[in-house]
Amino acid sequence: MRIFLFFCISVVAIVKTAGQNDPEAVKILDRFSSAAMAAPSVSMKFDMTTNDQIENTTKTISGSVILSKDKYRLELPDNIIWFNGETSWSYLPAEKEVTITKPDKNDKSFFSQPASIFTMYKEGYKKRLLEERPDGYLIDLYPEDLESDFIRIRLNISKQASELKSLEYKTKGGVTITVNVKYFSLKEKHDPPEFSFQPSKYKDVEVIDMR
Repeated sequence: MRIFLFFCISVVAIVKTAGQNDPEAVKILDRFSSAAMAAPSVSMKFDMTTNDQIENTTKTISGSVILSKDKYRLELPDNIIWFNGETSWSYLPAEKEVTITKPDKNDKSFFSQPASIFTMYKEGYKKRLLEERPDGYLIDLYPEDLESDFIRIRLNISKQASELKSLEYKTKGGVTITVNVKYFSLKEKHDPPEFSFQPSKYKDVEVIDMR
């Protein structure tokens, strides 16, 4: 009976903790966010692995992204996306086709708003410091919206420089997306034209304007 009672108390304590914001996690995330948002830009090179447990498939691609406040340039093997703060251009080199859109501001996913990784924790998530390591921290974000596609988002942040080392999205559909950062810099400077599609650099491209 005592063992059963202890078990019940432990379960209640775990559930209660999961529903609270960890103050230490918030401090670490605040430092991480402040460093990135104060920088002239954030430059990253990464490997992204998508593991689908339902289909039993794993795929890894490499990419890079440059972020400057609300602007970005995201390059993947088969797609380059520019966003200048208002308009998005999605270029498919194989098809020689560029699609112009006005992105949904409510879409906070990595591919729609890469910079959201530095601020998304502030609203709609419970924060928990999962583990402190000699070189960094593991922090889990749990969506407060039970209808969210994500079960959790895990960030691996370095201790000394508050740099992103990895990012993991775990979905309800059995898909886990892991972004392992190979290069991270807050010191590079980039001019505004780098965040817009430049027609002069891409000849004979079909333009699909969906604005």
